[in-house]
Amino acid sequence: MIGILLLLLLLLPLFLYIAAPQIRKMLSSGVCTSTTQLPGKVAVVTGANTGIGKETAKELAQRGARVYLACRDVQKGELVAREIQIVTGNQQVLVRKLDLADTKSIRAFAKDFLAEEKHLHILINNAGVMMCPYSKTADGFEMHMGVNHLGHFLLTHLLLEKLKESAPSRVVNVSSLAHHLGRIHFHNLQGEKFYNAGLAYCHSKLANILFTQELARRLKGSGVTTYSVHPGTVNSELVRHSSFMKWMWWLFSFFIKTPQEGAQTSLYCALTEGLEILSGHHFSDCRVAWVSAQARNETIARRLWDVSCDLLGIPMD
Repeated sequence: MIGILLLLLLLLPLFLYIAAPQIRKMLSSGVCTSTTQLPGKVAVVTGANTGIGKETAKELAQRGARVYLACRDVQKGELVAREIQIVTGNQQVLVRKLDLADTKSIRAFAKDFLAEEKHLHILINNAGVMMCPYSKTADGFEMHMGVNHLGHFLLTHLLLEKLKESAPSRVVNVSSLAHHLGRIHFHNLQGEKFYNAGLAYCHSKLANILFTQELARRLKGSGVTTYSVHPGTVNSELVRHSSFMKWMWWLFSFFIKTPQEGAQTSLYCALTEGLEILSGHHFSDCRVAWVSAQARNETIARRLWDVSCDLLGIPMD
């Protein structure tokens, strides 16, 4: 029996190598086939200096949009912007400082953007952190909840009137399949009573979906629609805080999506015509996806909205 197990362990890498192309194809299904062009349109992509955000911004620029790369690392963002300009031939790729872990930076970004631009047609809330050791943002929020949820909540709020004025317009929030493990612990939203880095990420991804659904409800009839997406398991810098996750990504690298593949569902929700009727829905592999019971709870969504407004000093309506 032990001999058989050893043989299976020895054969496993060979099997994975042989089967990898077929398994990768299955796991990376879903391609944005929209032919929509974007001349005269304006888009903002957070975390656009790497990974999924970079590929999303590149495709929007390829289609003719004026694209803002909203990045914490401006120097890296400038290098990426130049790369996109060369590849697409679109010179309207701009970099602006945005640190989602600091509400002052978020407000400064929004103030400058609103002074600079008359329109905003696409907002891709893509940036995020994953499995950070316990830490807090500049405003005292737990890092995952602060960056992944509250940072984008505030940014969207500050840009919302511009989105309405530019309608039809769209907001895409990048979430994750990990939301299924998430819970909104209102008594421990900042992780001060108990904390697990992996679960903190899951909680913030659940918050993304709840935010999307409540935002869609509030924006009904405004011409602004919103969608949450699971990009898939993607080879990106998101796992930089976890040695274990980096090892797992390396071990299963045959099956992990490229950033370009991971950007497809965000692009699908930003570009596909006729998607307005599905505002508030969650997407994976360019189609509507099932969400957890927690993510379908309207009471939690509305309470999270109110709590988020209170934490950020936004008047509640």
